[in-house]
Amino acid sequence: QVQLVESGGGSVQAGASLKLSCSASGFPFSQFAMGWFRQTAGKEREFVAAIKWSGDATNYANSVKGRFTISKDNAGNTVYLQMNNLKPEDTSLYYCAKDRQRRRSMVPTRNGDFQSWGQGTQVTVSS
Repeated sequence: QVQLVESGGGSVQAGASLKLSCSASGFPFSQFAMGWFRQTAGKEREFVAAIKWSGDATNYANSVKGRFTISKDNAGNTVYLQMNNLKPEDTSLYYCAKDRQRRRSMVPTRNGDFQSWGQGTQVTVSS
């Protein structure tokens, strides 16, 4: 079955960097787009970034554009989220997710485009 395991979260000061990893198994990873979302208690899950199945196109939320970079290692079945210049408002539980559709032509960005969420990794940024 599909398994997604996130790691790399932590507690950092504002301006610091973190790199999140999501190790995937149970499906043909190279055939599916992957995404990162985040959710804070009491708020809806928020799109952060996504990458096309082929790895040659990406999409970002405006709030992270220019600071976060998503990448996909199809050989290693891992998707990454490099987060630079972190801000206190980035504090959240970060999840990776798998696209519902194989080889989607566009980069998915909606919650409903994804399935099989991981358990999340906590990122806390203090000012």
